[in-house]
Amino acid sequence: MRTAGLTMNDVWAHRVLRERGVETYRLEGVTTELGVMVESLYLKHRGKEENYRPYLHMTGELRSVTPATALPFGISQVTYSPGQGEKVDAFYEFDDQQLVVLASKGYFTSGFAVPEQVTEIEWELPATADMLVLAPSGAQTEGDVPVVFTQIHDIGGLEIDLESSGYDLASYFADHSKDGVPRAEAVVDARELKARSDAINSLFTEDELDLDTEVKQVVGAPMPEAAPVADGMSARLQQIEAEIAAERKQYQTERASTEGTTENLYRERVAAALQTAEEQEEPFAPPVPSREVQRDLNLDLDLELEEQEQEARRREVKAAPSPDERKRQVSQRAADLDFGEDGEQSLGS
Repeated sequence: MRTAGLTMNDVWAHRVLRERGVETYRLEGVTTELGVMVESLYLKHRGKEENYRPYLHMTGELRSVTPATALPFGISQVTYSPGQGEKVDAFYEFDDQQLVVLASKGYFTSGFAVPEQVTEIEWELPATADMLVLAPSGAQTEGDVPVVFTQIHDIGGLEIDLESSGYDLASYFADHSKDGVPRAEAVVDARELKARSDAINSLFTEDELDLDTEVKQVVGAPMPEAAPVADGMSARLQQIEAEIAAERKQYQTERASTEGTTENLYRERVAAALQTAEEQEEPFAPPVPSREVQRDLNLDLDLELEEQEQEARRREVKAAPSPDERKRQVSQRAADLDFGEDGEQSLGS
């Protein structure tokens, strides 16, 4: 008997487990076969430690669960409607013999690709599952059937291979060994190919090997004149600067004429007041002293000159000695001379 299934994370599964007096059958680790609608298939590679071994990653949707042995009440299969089943991720490992087959089919060429005919079909994949079967009610009513809740082990990472699944996916790959590269990569622009061929061939011609003649021609050839780029660039920069200055001036004028802006307030209140003050301000002239002040200044100057003359006279008087002082100096000088003569006579005797 086939019946529609529910997942174990459904709210009804928890309610059934909490209810008492309800007839249920709980089965764990049941060997099953999953019906998976494969949506995509990718060729990927392991890490460096596994020598970049290739494998297939397939994704799809769970459509059915078929146990190896019938469940209670004769249930042989649990089905799920499209969009109601869980998402399945499976990883297919190639064995050594399959890798040899892939290499012979051009695995190392750029045109090697995953076959498209293996997607959008239902695959049968091995798995284990836990199941909870809710028995029908005791009353014999029409439409009363058992309810099955399922939980697939490792549904997000099923590990399968040729032996466990029975699928030899290496045989589905097309033979690209003779193709070399895909046609999209083999198409080359004829003009580009010709240009590259001509450039390569010209390096091996006799004319190109005549280095002396070529060097003389290159050395003797006049140097090409440099285009006056700097002058043109400088003129363009000056033009741009003038345009920017004009735009800035126009912007400032518009702001000053716009009521409520900072520029307008400055022009109306600050600049206008400063301009009025400058117009009303008189030129500064040094004050002319009065007659009395001028007379006092002349008097002070005369007194200062008189004091300087008196000081000079005092210095002259002090410098000239008096008659008595002069006589005393002469007597002292004569005594010094007499003392000198007496000293010489004593030394001579």
